[in-house]
Amino acid sequence: MIFDVFNELQRPRPWAPGHEHQVFQDGIEQAMLADQLDYACWWMVEHHCTPEFSYSSTPEMFNAVLTQRTERIHLGHSGVLSPFIVNHPLRVAERAAVLDQLSGGRAEIALARSGGAEWETFGIDPETTLEELDEAYQILVRAWTEEEFSWDSKHMKIPPRQLVPKPVQDPHPPLWQTVSTPASFGLAGERGVGALATTLLSSVDTIAMLLAEYDAGLARSPGPVGKFLNSEKGVFTFVHCTETTDEAIASRASEAALWYVNAAPRIFSVPRTVWTEMIRGEPTTSTDPGRARAVSDVADVMVDMDPDDPHPILRVFNRQALGYELDPVEVYEVLEPLESVIVGDVDTCRRKMQRYADAGVDRLMCLMQFGHLSHEQAMGSLRLVGEALIPEFAEMATT
Repeated sequence: MIFDVFNELQRPRPWAPGHEHQVFQDGIEQAMLADQLDYACWWMVEHHCTPEFSYSSTPEMFNAVLTQRTERIHLGHSGVLSPFIVNHPLRVAERAAVLDQLSGGRAEIALARSGGAEWETFGIDPETTLEELDEAYQILVRAWTEEEFSWDSKHMKIPPRQLVPKPVQDPHPPLWQTVSTPASFGLAGERGVGALATTLLSSVDTIAMLLAEYDAGLARSPGPVGKFLNSEKGVFTFVHCTETTDEAIASRASEAALWYVNAAPRIFSVPRTVWTEMIRGEPTTSTDPGRARAVSDVADVMVDMDPDDPHPILRVFNRQALGYELDPVEVYEVLEPLESVIVGDVDTCRRKMQRYADAGVDRLMCLMQFGHLSHEQAMGSLRLVGEALIPEFAEMATT
């Protein structure tokens, strides 16, 4: 298992003057440190009109800056919102090829159907998004690999054209899909693209079940495995590593993880049940954070909020959403058994990370800057994981 960094360019309120500029400067500094410490890939999200939660509205521009400030780390876009109204697939192919050229062959590209409020923002018909996602993969590969290509479907018509520049990577950069439901894991496998899982606060047992859906999809793939050159499985999760357990508790990183998950329903106008079902170990098959229809009434978003829920994680999750003052020791202890909140000293983080490796995860996408964690705290965690844990896991992979 190798280690990536996942970044939202996140800055919750209260905001200091110039906070937006500082968000980008902090991100650049974190990416430069990750490059020095041999993290494999720096992943930028794509979100639009999401104050506090993400300032990463133009990840391709931010990654272009990083091509000039880093040397080895790969630069990923996870995920490109694939509805054609948001991102024309030819423009996606062009931007990715330029990123690959500027970085000397370090681009990685994931596609996402998007959903919720972002569908409303751009006036997207949800019924077309799955077909457009399928077509986007095909258009990307053809534009990158064919001297001249064209496309003709009910969704998109492109007359014969030559894409310039072509990517450095031969025949093209690795392709991924962001996934969170059993169906989406299976579809990613059938397409022969890598899976980037966004199953927040799920147990590793649940994640292992979803990865099995991906493997089953690969077996059903009509072409050779990895027809788009990628059959890896990555999982995005919270990581905050400290020297001692007391430091981890004092950082309130566990509460920051809860803040992140509590913010998502409000930001994307998706009912909280999408997340509460996953916390209960019941990954939903009908909707998920990235693909659910937006709900306009906040009363329909902020649901399933019993402050005395018998499930201990949901109890603190709900109490935070309701504005209760939380005990950082209690929150840490409640979330400590959950492998997807990798918060603690080096030994604790190692133990939880090993669970992911044992489950068959190829890439651990570490979200280091989340919630109210400071830039300095994120840098400290980046450094500690990079110096103490990445070499250990690399050595295990060679023995």
